[in-house]
Amino acid sequence: MAIEISFGQYLPLDSFIHRLDPRIKLIITLINIITIFIIKDFIGYISLACFLLFLIVSSKVPPLYIFRGLKPLIFFILLTFFLHLFTTQGTVIFQWWILKGTAEGLRNGLLMVVRFMLLISFSTLLTLTCSPLELTDAMESLMSPLKRIGFPAHEMAMMMSIALRFIPVLVEETNRIIKAQVARGADIESGSIINRAKNLIPILVPLFVNTFKRADDLALAMEVRCYRGGEGRTRMKEYVLSSLDFLILSISIVIAIISILI
Repeated sequence: MAIEISFGQYLPLDSFIHRLDPRIKLIITLINIITIFIIKDFIGYISLACFLLFLIVSSKVPPLYIFRGLKPLIFFILLTFFLHLFTTQGTVIFQWWILKGTAEGLRNGLLMVVRFMLLISFSTLLTLTCSPLELTDAMESLMSPLKRIGFPAHEMAMMMSIALRFIPVLVEETNRIIKAQVARGADIESGSIINRAKNLIPILVPLFVNTFKRADDLALAMEVRCYRGGEGRTRMKEYVLSSLDFLILSISIVIAIISILI
């Protein structure tokens, strides 16, 4: 019952996607996410899928990492599909017991599946090609104009960065606890849903304890290093936008407009 997840991990590969300015990569991801929620037809998703494929190939990220990011959410995606299939009113195409599947529900369900897959894939690709430190600097830079109205840009960016950094750590910790419980004879995967839920208690309790301990250790480490937020903070690397950054951003905007207009 090992848990595999790609979101939050970083692959230090040599590609022009990795060398792009992290602010541009974050803006491109936001543009694509907004476009995904605006599009209402399959044709519009085809152009976004082609752009995603171009980014994956250009980044040299193995497609297995992208598919691994979808694996933990398969149950949620299928549940969303069947809810749309059996709850949307329209032309009935088949009936099972008291459940009626409609053509409109099938279309809406497939649209939601494609929407979730593209959404997760774009987000996973961002974290695979952008380190947590780069993401923190990018988010803080983009939110810096809000400092004039008292918005804590640095604190918000640091919070998001720590959350992303803790995802692979928590997954690794969960797998370690699962292996330890199985080695002691715990049966996690068999039995009814209720029994399987009860069997998760010996996993969740130490996981929460270790998580709070890690958070406390992190807070203590930041305090003893005299961390005081973003005031007077300097950066080891100053990001400068290049012509390639503007080119990829322009391509992303054009593809988003074409996808919406189609």
